[in-house]
Amino acid sequence: MLDALEIVTTVIVGLLVGVEVSVAFVINRILDALPDDSAQLGRSHGGRMLGALMPFWYIGSLVLSAIWAVAGWGEGGVGLVVAAGGLLLLSVVMSLLLLVPINNRGKTWTPNRPEDWKEQMNRWDRYHYVRVAILVAAFASLVTALA
Repeated sequence: MLDALEIVTTVIVGLLVGVEVSVAFVINRILDALPDDSAQLGRSHGGRMLGALMPFWYIGSLVLSAIWAVAGWGEGGVGLVVAAGGLLLLSVVMSLLLLVPINNRGKTWTPNRPEDWKEQMNRWDRYHYVRVAILVAAFASLVTALA
């Protein structure tokens, strides 16, 4: 049963990393290359769509990692699972304190948006790059714990 938990947790965190890498390095770059208001409108829509899903995915990943750490206590690799859980917790806290407030503002914007909207999106992007690095480290820790 522990083997199944380990695999499910790793796959779910891996998919989370894939989505967030895609947002950072593909989707936002595509949107930013679009003309006129398209980039901002696309980001607003993405914020609404992913903003509804991601809290469950982040918290679910954290909970699964915690269950794995408890269930596998005393076995090899549990330290890596605890480290991954700590990184996932950091990503949740970072999201709540830094990214979600910007996202909540941005997802309500229409073409009548604040003058500093690009600055706010650039700040969100910078925080997101750091969060992606944290998620990649968490995923790498879980994969290494499987070995």
